[in-house]
Amino acid sequence: MDTLGGAEFAPETTYLNTASCGLLPRRAVAAVHALAEENASGRGAGAGSFETVGAARASFARLAGVPAERVATGGGVSIHVGLIAASLPTGAEVLVPEGDFSSVITPFSVRGDLKLRYAPLADLAEAVRPGTALVAFSAVQSADGRIADLAAVRAAAAAHGARTLVDTTQSAGWLTVDAGLFDYTVTGGFKFLVCPRGTSFLTVTEEAQESLAPLHAGWIAGEDLWDSTYGPVKELARSARRFDEPTSFLSYHGAAESLALLEEIGVDAIRAHNTALAARFREGLIGLGHEPVPAEGSVIVSVPGLTHRHPDLERAEVAVAIRAGNVRAAFHIYNSTADVDRALDVLAG
Repeated sequence: MDTLGGAEFAPETTYLNTASCGLLPRRAVAAVHALAEENASGRGAGAGSFETVGAARASFARLAGVPAERVATGGGVSIHVGLIAASLPTGAEVLVPEGDFSSVITPFSVRGDLKLRYAPLADLAEAVRPGTALVAFSAVQSADGRIADLAAVRAAAAAHGARTLVDTTQSAGWLTVDAGLFDYTVTGGFKFLVCPRGTSFLTVTEEAQESLAPLHAGWIAGEDLWDSTYGPVKELARSARRFDEPTSFLSYHGAAESLALLEEIGVDAIRAHNTALAARFREGLIGLGHEPVPAEGSVIVSVPGLTHRHPDLERAEVAVAIRAGNVRAAFHIYNSTADVDRALDVLAG
């Protein structure tokens, strides 16, 4: 199986570490370079283009299945989650899976006046109860690639009047998640969306927008940008753009190109490609006597008992990660069957 990215990517290693950081396509690198040169030379109107940020917002919205008016841009998942945490009343109960990524949990825990309750991921839907205000969880677990039962959690939350927050950082770009079915989603762009670091997205339903205060609103949150530069903003954006964080233009100029590439390839094609490679890797591991963490249908493969082989993989320039005491590999559009076989050959040695 060949790669899907073609000449857009130029990895110099067997790169199986997208769950940590995705590789940038050439077109994104060129866009960042062009803006940096423009900033260095004094040519151009400023530090970047709001139209380009808008293009990235619209592209992400299409990938997430929501109108662009529901999407806010930012620089990191924890900032978006912090905004949501600040909207909760004292004593509100937040239900989270045990061992979920810290950026999903910590903004709630540091408040000190919320009730955090933990449940195993497999039992998350059953753990929702009357009085639960919010269920916050990752669609795909960072540590081991397990996929949450999104439909079951959503149904349980709806039955008990709880809102939902889904982190799609490890799923956006290969797993279709309809963001419109959840009150909030947050997504870091630098993994499977192959965007530069400094890009993240928040989606908010119209109803949830009513109770979410734009605490970090600045001039870019104004409905009329250029009439919002001095004094209090006269009118905040009537869309989720009022929740935008100050823009990292270099990152978003690259992101617009990266997201456009993913749209060109198509999420369905990406999922089929990535999951086939992950399945091949799992089968090979089992053939070598290793048992991966059960994560059916995931592109992330986590393997216990192999951390001592990480130096061998590094020496062979096979890039993976160590997470939760396991070796973690992740497959994406710039990988091929040759990459899978290379990693298995090293582990068989």
